[in-house]
Amino acid sequence: MKIDILHKAADMFLEFGFKSVTMDDLATEMRVSKKTIYEHYNNKSDLVEAVTQHIKNQINDEIHQVIAQNFDPIQEMIEIKNTVMKRLKNEKASPQYQLQKYYPKIHEKLKNSHVCTMDQCCTENVERGVKDGFYRDDLNIVFVVRAYISGMLNIKNEDLFKSTDLSPKQLYEEFLIYHLRSITTLKGKNRLDALLNIHTK
Repeated sequence: MKIDILHKAADMFLEFGFKSVTMDDLATEMRVSKKTIYEHYNNKSDLVEAVTQHIKNQINDEIHQVIAQNFDPIQEMIEIKNTVMKRLKNEKASPQYQLQKYYPKIHEKLKNSHVCTMDQCCTENVERGVKDGFYRDDLNIVFVVRAYISGMLNIKNEDLFKSTDLSPKQLYEEFLIYHLRSITTLKGKNRLDALLNIHTK
């Protein structure tokens, strides 16, 4: 039951937001009493923290599965992006923003963990991309990686993009293309264009 609650809560939080979904909503959806949920999780904050840890572990596992397939650096970045996209079920909701606003301590802990993962993965990707001729050899790799991480973190900030018609998925798509076009060689740009053409067919 504890695992069932965790999985259902994860689905609902990601679709409707961490603040929007109440414990009553979760109990109704699962057709159990709220008391049953509290037997396994002390309160909503306890459940939110368990869900974010669960989602983080899932995403990390999926990212490492992508890396293990030895794609070229550009396809690797696109495949990792697609992995993240699967978690954005409702384009109108921003679960990350609600997590940051209403559960700041949990959000900060999750963000620090994500930064470490992104730093390692992105550094290895850029270094390999330079070596294989997909990325420019004059890049300051530390700057490129930190700029990318900063952008990825701020792309979730609704205040910056609330006046646009871009959904969270579109923002991720546009930011990745922006990032890759800024660091690729002609070889890299040709590979990116080929991959984008494949994905839009």
